[in-house]
Amino acid sequence: MEETGIGAWGVPLAILAGAIRVSTPFIFVSLGETVTERSGRINLGLEGTLVFGAMTAYAVAVMTNSPWLGVIAAMATGAVFGLAHGWICKWPRVNDIAIGIAMMQFGLGLAFFLGKPFIQPAAPHLPAIPLGFWSSLPQIQAALNINVLFLLGAALAFVLRWALGNTRLGLVLRVVGDSTDAARAMGISPDRVRLLATAAGGSLAAIGGAYLSLYYPGSWNEGISSGQGLMAVALVIFARWNPIGCFLAALLFGGAGALGPALQSAGVSEGYYLFYAAPYVLTLVIMIATSSPTRSLSGAPGALSLTK
Repeated sequence: MEETGIGAWGVPLAILAGAIRVSTPFIFVSLGETVTERSGRINLGLEGTLVFGAMTAYAVAVMTNSPWLGVIAAMATGAVFGLAHGWICKWPRVNDIAIGIAMMQFGLGLAFFLGKPFIQPAAPHLPAIPLGFWSSLPQIQAALNINVLFLLGAALAFVLRWALGNTRLGLVLRVVGDSTDAARAMGISPDRVRLLATAAGGSLAAIGGAYLSLYYPGSWNEGISSGQGLMAVALVIFARWNPIGCFLAALLFGGAGALGPALQSAGVSEGYYLFYAAPYVLTLVIMIATSSPTRSLSGAPGALSLTK
């Protein structure tokens, strides 16, 4: 522990720092999927959207030397993916799950093909706020060097939670998600609402991809995601479709993902690599714990069906 310079606080501090870094993509993807599923549609294609957003953000940042233009470009491509998914899924007898898997593979393949010229060039990184300026310890300074997107994601979680319960848009989204027939009786077009909700969800997921390529790990390569887009679907179920719950669950997933590196940095040289599988094990445990043939999930939108 002495190698960390702060004694027993080394591992918890490293986990905290890692949780903040690792959780940010989960926050945006899970919030995007929450918006989509609240409308009564599931989108398993967000893994492809996440990776394509990462590639787009990196490529635009390289060409313009502006990471924020990269984020905006990623959001635009994410919205296009969402619109395509939503448009296809509005047709009768089209399965959301099958289309999501197809869109995921399409996004991954297109990102790998178009992103090959950008593997070597270096792009500017997104800025971070040094909240640890008050400390002279480099470990604390590094742990509290918070990326702007993390703070935006945290704020967005609370804004979405408020909007779902207190605005007309939130009411419309919840009505469509709970009952297609009730929405039509109120003069609301479920297809249009779900189309826009899927586009918004894709746009948010792409921000998570931009974070991956422009901040942490801060490069573009074909293995950049490690399945975070798919794990975010389990995270949404775990959070019971609550945006604030998604934020907290993302921190939990991020902490699980940071456990292996934290142990390594503390001097643990044997077995630490097993903890790199912690996020995947946690995903599996959540899916098993929330599955039941006899009861429905609390908080689940009534129109959301995996067998549609």
